[in-house]
Amino acid sequence: MNKSLILIQCRDEVGLVALISGVLAHHHLNITAMREFVDETSNHFFARIDCVGAVPEEKLLYAALREKLPELSEVVINPNPEKRIAILVTKEYHCLADSLVRNHFNTLGAKVCCVAGNYDHLESFTKGFNVPFHHVDHQNKSKEEFEKELLDVLTPYKPDYVILAKFMRILSPEFVDRFRGRIINIHHSFLPAFIGASPYRQAFERGVKLIGATAHFVTSDLDEGPIIMQRTIPVNHTFGVAEMVKAGKEIEKAVLSRAMQLVFEDRVFINGNKTIIFE
Repeated sequence: MNKSLILIQCRDEVGLVALISGVLAHHHLNITAMREFVDETSNHFFARIDCVGAVPEEKLLYAALREKLPELSEVVINPNPEKRIAILVTKEYHCLADSLVRNHFNTLGAKVCCVAGNYDHLESFTKGFNVPFHHVDHQNKSKEEFEKELLDVLTPYKPDYVILAKFMRILSPEFVDRFRGRIINIHHSFLPAFIGASPYRQAFERGVKLIGATAHFVTSDLDEGPIIMQRTIPVNHTFGVAEMVKAGKEIEKAVLSRAMQLVFEDRVFINGNKTIIFE
């Protein structure tokens, strides 16, 4: 049987599930899994639906759903499963390495089309995986010049998502807007704690008993975009800054990997500054 995936978000109203089920049945599609959620504060409905049946005429199915659903509904039928990603890096390698290994063995859930760095430290490592690397130097340039060069590099690859794998540059609102809802960052802290630079030193000086990592979508507000995934691990008084950094790198890799998997499988809906995630 052919499988189909349908994503819906719209204003909530009585009978939506029955309405959607009826449309799909009319098009000879059988629902095998359906996850739905209503955000009562915004009166918004979200659904992720797996179906089997004859290959639907997507234009007709889309039109039928849009006709029945409330105005301004968003419907996506069979989103592209072969996502393309560009990875931005600075000097740290652990998140990049984890992604490139997964990409090499086809377990990433997407294809790494290129890596770009504001230093060239990771160029030979990246090319060892037969992935193009572009060095876009930020030094002695304005932010506008740097970001223009970065866009010139990324645009031909047409990435579906841009991954900030320890990319230690703050992107402008104009750059972020070019990839609205499609930039994912791994932050080495359990947000909203310790925003910005040197979070492990901040955590050490505060004497915390937990450290963590947060993967989130990037917005123009620093480290305040919709959160996709978070995890923590315990630490104690024997952990110095170096030990926290070492432990933190392991959890950063795990959190970023899981966040990317959820996004690439189309399980994440952005809802204002929050996310709806159907795991």
